[in-house]
Amino acid sequence: MSKPVAPPGLDEFRREATEKLSGFAERRQTEATRWGVGDDRVSVVAEPSEGEAEELSALRRYRSYLVEHGLGWVDGPRAFGGRELPSAHAAVLREVESEFDLPDDAYVRFSVSTLTPTLLAHGTEDQQRYWLPRLRSAESIACQLYSEPGAGSDLAGLSTRAVRDGEGWRISGQKVWSSGAHYSDVGLCIARTSPEKPKHSGLTTFLLDLDAPGIEIRPIRQLTGGASFDEVFLTDVHVPDERRVGEIDAGWAVVITSLLTERSAIGTEVGVDEALVERLLDLVRHVGAPLDTRTRDAAAQIAIRAWAARLTTARFLEGGGTPGPELALSKLLATDLLRSMSDLAADILGAAHVADSGDWGTYAWSELALGLPGLRVGGGTDEILRNTVGERVLHLPKDAR
Repeated sequence: MSKPVAPPGLDEFRREATEKLSGFAERRQTEATRWGVGDDRVSVVAEPSEGEAEELSALRRYRSYLVEHGLGWVDGPRAFGGRELPSAHAAVLREVESEFDLPDDAYVRFSVSTLTPTLLAHGTEDQQRYWLPRLRSAESIACQLYSEPGAGSDLAGLSTRAVRDGEGWRISGQKVWSSGAHYSDVGLCIARTSPEKPKHSGLTTFLLDLDAPGIEIRPIRQLTGGASFDEVFLTDVHVPDERRVGEIDAGWAVVITSLLTERSAIGTEVGVDEALVERLLDLVRHVGAPLDTRTRDAAAQIAIRAWAARLTTARFLEGGGTPGPELALSKLLATDLLRSMSDLAADILGAAHVADSGDWGTYAWSELALGLPGLRVGGGTDEILRNTVGERVLHLPKDAR
């Protein structure tokens, strides 16, 4: 019997990742981050552009390249195409990726960061073998079909119904705020299968093909002018039972797993980016002169809180495994930090924040202000997450329901 091969050290893995990514893309030009150079857009919400099809094609090529070179899922199970390396190696890969000019991975964030661990926890072996390699390589792109017009924060109050139909199901209802549904191949949908049971107990989750008969997708135009969210109408959509994820009427456990991993992704990948903080500090230096004490203090607090938020989330994720309810804090830290950044930018810019003067790096900050409300709702509203922290982390008495 051959001896198990020891995993590469972090420095060795960093060299490996750097060499392999060099074969796909050029390194980022540091000059592009200087004040007045490059695109001055300030946004933390991915917005589809006129070149969306080209961006998706480029991203699929990149994800396929990662798989081909052993970097498609460095901390995933070998049975599904992973290398079973420690989670620290995955963090190193993300650091190396940030040094290269690569396609935007926002299109696969739900597929990779949320649906993949959800299927690992709740999917059948057949589902895992079929879907996990496809999701990691971007051969299939997925979205979430959870929220409804009458069930946002109270997700368990949803009204979409799934009714048995022979060996499958018929699903009818409406979903809303589904990020990327218009370019996704499949959607993880939760529906009510036993209306006579308590609302958390009669729900089941399914993977729906989004080109199936009976599905209509309509983009929702946002304050920013973009349309990254969609509403999805389901009319008597047939779903085979093998597309059911988890046990019948046990869908709430699937939802909880996916929401925890989603909040982890929001906390680690959105909102506390060092480059965005540096952009704000550049704004303070170039536009905020002469600096008063209050502005200096606010900028310093933001830099410190961004650093602390990154370390706090990294601590939550140490050792891998299924994220716990404490990851609600990661999302709260991110959205609260972004609110402070947006407020400071508005204070410094004054009228230039709402009227485009043509000056680089000024009016662009308005996009952050317009996109922030959506980010504070996505993945659970700030108010709901504070309840989660209070009840499930601090074990305080529950609010009266």
